Amino acid sequence: MAARQGAEVCARRRWGVAARSAYRGVGLQLVDDKGRVAIPSNLRAALEKNSGADAGGKPARNFLIGAHESERCLVAYDEAQGDALWEQLEARESQYVGDKGEIDFNILREGAGAAEPAQYDSSGRFILPAFPRSYARIGKHAFFYGVLKRIEIWDPATLLEHERAPEIMKEACRFYLAEKGIEL
Repeated sequence: MAARQGAEVCARRRWGVAARSAYRGVGLQLVDDKGRVAIPSNLRAALEKNSGADAGGKPARNFLIGAHESERCLVAYDEAQGDALWEQLEARESQYVGDKGEIDFNILREGAGAAEPAQYDSSGRFILPAFPRSYARIGKHAFFYGVLKRIEIWDPATLLEHERAPEIMKEACRFYLAEKGIEL
């Protein structure tokens, strides 16, 4: 029991917030013709908890979504995580200055990933923003994968073709495709 409590305290310190939830879980969701898709319920619950707003209210359903900084997928996260990312990027930016003190502004540009605010409805549906959706090549299906501090959203075919994606992630995607009878 003491070891578990110690691990929880360490996790809280690492996240910098006393009551933060990690994004855990996966799901394969249908994307309609207008780009609407539902966030899987376990990931949605973490977004609401991490928002700091009253659960179920509109402020609790706000989040950020944008292109991943190096992969052909999207990332979604709560606003507090967005603020933490901003601080990390600024720290990295100050570490990598040129010989004459010039700043590499691409650190912020690439790290921000063209993120934009979004909001989902009471059933978890939101509209994938047009550019990020196009960038990630998301068509009729979106594969959601919780990665502790954020949620990755992939086009299933893009994920399965990705050379560096972990096999467990690909296998989860294959499982949900088969479970829903979807062939790519």
